[in-house]
Amino acid sequence: MIDLITLGLFCIGFIFLIKGAHILVDGASVLAKRYGVSTFMIGLTVVAFGTSIPELTVNIIAGIQGNTDIILGNILGSNIANIFLILGIISIFVPVFVGRKITRKELPISLLAILILFFIANDFLISGGISEIDRIDGLILIGFFSIFIYYIFSIARKGKKRKEIEETADVVLHREKKIKSIIFIIVGLIGVSIGGNWIVDGAIEIASIFGVSETLIGLTIISIGTSIPELATSLVALRKKLINLAVGNVIGSNIFNIFLVLGVSSLITPIQFNLTRNFEIGIVIFSTLILFIFLFLNGKIMGKKYEIKRWQGFVLLFLYIIFILTSIFRG
Repeated sequence: MIDLITLGLFCIGFIFLIKGAHILVDGASVLAKRYGVSTFMIGLTVVAFGTSIPELTVNIIAGIQGNTDIILGNILGSNIANIFLILGIISIFVPVFVGRKITRKELPISLLAILILFFIANDFLISGGISEIDRIDGLILIGFFSIFIYYIFSIARKGKKRKEIEETADVVLHREKKIKSIIFIIVGLIGVSIGGNWIVDGAIEIASIFGVSETLIGLTIISIGTSIPELATSLVALRKKLINLAVGNVIGSNIFNIFLVLGVSSLITPIQFNLTRNFEIGIVIFSTLILFIFLFLNGKIMGKKYEIKRWQGFVLLFLYIIFILTSIFRG
């Protein structure tokens, strides 16, 4: 029997999740801006962390409830959506300038993250053991996350010394009093927590009704839903001509999702890894590589800007549609 209340809360949960994440990013970004952090760095760190909180919240709740199939599906699906769907959509509106430094440094870190996930998850293929992401693996991921944060802060300090501070009027970065920013952060955390709980319960209900796996629900419905904050933030940044924030948000979210979100999730409960999930890991690797190829092709070979052109945005969006259809077919 269909639990209409659970399904209703599932839909409402996305509203809480998205609105809560927006309020959280709103407050956290203002605090970061007070310290003179560049737009890209805000996107790569504060905004990326804020828009990754839906994934983190959903995964923590799923881990506590023992629904580990949702965790990997959510993370892998979100990372795929970030590149194929989000960058694809915003590139259709306007060519997205990424920059040579981002292409050569931050993007390879994103690729490194998914490669590390492949090696720590495939115990069976590598050593013949049980394939899972256990608490030791979680500590390894958290360790890499700490190194990444140190790297980011070292860049931020150098940027501050050079006084390369960007002034913006974005609603995400508007100036507020410190106390109001803190209130925003608290309210946002409450919102994403409530929303995340309802979404997990609803996802389990949907999976049982239609007889599909929780992993498929995580790869499609949940991953798209938890990626909406990234999309909304990127579109706002695009409208305000803050392309660096949009790009930093997407790349940063992919790094945060693996190093932080998956790291924390596996500390709560070991995550059993089905070898069929290597298909999605391969898609994440492929999406990162094709993004790099697009940028390298435009910037290095053609001698133009490191950007994603409009036609390439259509290609990314088309690839995402193919991925979703393939996921549904694989069931």
